[in-house]
Amino acid sequence: MNVLILGASRGLGFEFVRQYRAAGAHITATARDDAALDRLREHGARALKLDVTDAASASGLAWQIDGERFDVVVINAGVFGPRSDGLETPSEADFDAVMRTNVLGPMRLLPQVAEALAPGARLAIISSRMGAIGQRTSNSGWLYRASKAAVNSVMRDAALALAGKAIVISFHPGWVRTDMGGAGADIDAATSIAGMRTVLASVKPSDTGCFFNYDGQRLNW
Repeated sequence: MNVLILGASRGLGFEFVRQYRAAGAHITATARDDAALDRLREHGARALKLDVTDAASASGLAWQIDGERFDVVVINAGVFGPRSDGLETPSEADFDAVMRTNVLGPMRLLPQVAEALAPGARLAIISSRMGAIGQRTSNSGWLYRASKAAVNSVMRDAALALAGKAIVISFHPGWVRTDMGGAGADIDAATSIAGMRTVLASVKPSDTGCFFNYDGQRLNW
């Protein structure tokens, strides 16, 4: 199996690398800094430097994966931004940082990745239940919520564009004990990634364009 993990410096992305490598997959993974790249290499991945917020860096992905045919692609890069409560207007800097990473990042990467998909590939974008509009009962972190609602829209458009070539889905990874999720979260990264890998292995063409919980439950968004 040939797997591409975009955003694998730590947390969920790195755990994807660890588990797929343990399963014998060939891994290409990206990170922004040299220490993270070295760590990926130490775990057997082909490591590529990539910053999705930088147009030149993002546009350079295509030639680095030219000729590849990936069976699984995970777009994981993401940031939370300000932990606001209520209608606190984000600064322009915070808005740009969150939207450039969480929304523009996937929009930059998807056209390049589309050219490197094996027939029947599975492509997942890590989203969040916080972006689901119909299920919302809180407005905390409303900038992050807006970005994840937007990336679910991006996922659906990618599913339409790649229909017949790849199965495209998005995931709520659960509330995970990572730097973003914090120490009090419900599950560890190993549990989240094991669940998402199981879903990726089992989804069918009829599932393309859907939003899944890490345990396989379909989510409305």
